Amino acid sequence: MQVKIHHSYRGVVAICDSELIGKTFEEGNMHIFVNPNFFQGEDKNKKEVLKIIEKGAAEDYNFNIVGKEAVKTALEAGIINKDGIKYIQGIPVALSLL
Repeated sequence: MQVKIHHSYRGVVAICDSELIGKTFEEGNMHIFVNPNFFQGEDKNKKEVLKIIEKGAAEDYNFNIVGKEAVKTALEAGIINKDGIKYIQGIPVALSLL
């Protein structure tokens, strides 16, 4: 997975499956471009991503999550629930605003 942390008035963690970087998905009125400028960061394994999520959640970060592995990891970490997942061309997408 790719993880990139953006710092502004509030931290934002972008997490996505590595193979989705640079791709665009559209379905109905939903559209997402997995922009490399936003999502491409450091390659991390599941254990590392869980630690980043835990730290970010403790600091009230927001999370943008795209892809099967990334969403599954966020579900396991408890920062999203199944009702908050949208699918665009079969790709799961979720936001977590803590």
